[in-house]
Amino acid sequence: MKVLGLTGGIGMGKTTVARMLSRAGFPVFDSDATVHRLQGPGGAAVLPIGKLIPAALLKNAHGQLSLDRLELRKAVMAHPDLIKQLEKIIHPLVFAARDRFFKRCRRRGADWVVIDVPLLFETGGEKHCDKVAVVSAPRRTQVARIARRRGMTPAEAQRMIARQMPDHEKRRRADVVIRTGLSMADTRREVRALIREMRA
Repeated sequence: MKVLGLTGGIGMGKTTVARMLSRAGFPVFDSDATVHRLQGPGGAAVLPIGKLIPAALLKNAHGQLSLDRLELRKAVMAHPDLIKQLEKIIHPLVFAARDRFFKRCRRRGADWVVIDVPLLFETGGEKHCDKVAVVSAPRRTQVARIARRRGMTPAEAQRMIARQMPDHEKRRRADVVIRTGLSMADTRREVRALIREMRA
């Protein structure tokens, strides 16, 4: 079984590319969705993160605890040093979920699987990949997408981008770069070319 690592900065269009690969029949491990589950009602990350940021704890009508993502974001914006502490909690849980995904896919006889991981290079995840695809778009497109989706000002979006590995560094380390700054038809064409390579 071979592994495609799919990565790219926030607002680059990675989710759209992952969806295209999933529709083409490739099993996709979505690390963002995994984090949402870990931080959702009864999730394994809720109590450890709640101890670190008590204001982020929420209780639903059934008494289950979860995390308020807006409160988490505010805490991290105010205290960037919290990021490393949060990563120490989240990353091992995500890695364990990824390894379970690999086992399931091997049992099913998958030829290729996709791991959709925003922090692929930052966490050393590329070591588990046979090929890495980086999704990229021009900076102004990235800023506009983040500001629109998250209700941020362009300056806030720029600050969020600045905390990530630079796009040019991700592109330098990629085997394949998929550009999403033009039309959807162009993106589909690039994804189809990648799929042909994987199936060859």
